Amino acid sequence: MTLPEVKLWTSLRQRPQGFKFRRQHPIGPYVLDFYCPMARLAIEVDGAVHGMGTNPGRDAVRDNWLGSEIVQTIRIPASDVLSNVDGIVRMIIERCVVRSRAES
Repeated sequence: MTLPEVKLWTSLRQRPQGFKFRRQHPIGPYVLDFYCPMARLAIEVDGAVHGMGTNPGRDAVRDNWLGSEIVQTIRIPASDVLSNVDGIVRMIIERCVVRSRAES
């Protein structure tokens, strides 16, 4: 894992507000950085390389495929994780709360 992924995992592994997260979770042909099964939420920490070359297109194909499986993707810039991990975790948990309510 990259440094931003390690920082985020350190917080997510504590099961904030009872949400369990998995890291490096395989789903179909992909491996997700983090996944919350209760909310069907994928969290991808994107470094600078995600904006280069064909990567944006591949990311869009991946996100569309996950959406067809009823999995929403949040893409978070690695720099945001490094500068504000607590705020990022709050945003992820807010999304988990909304998604888990919608699933009920």
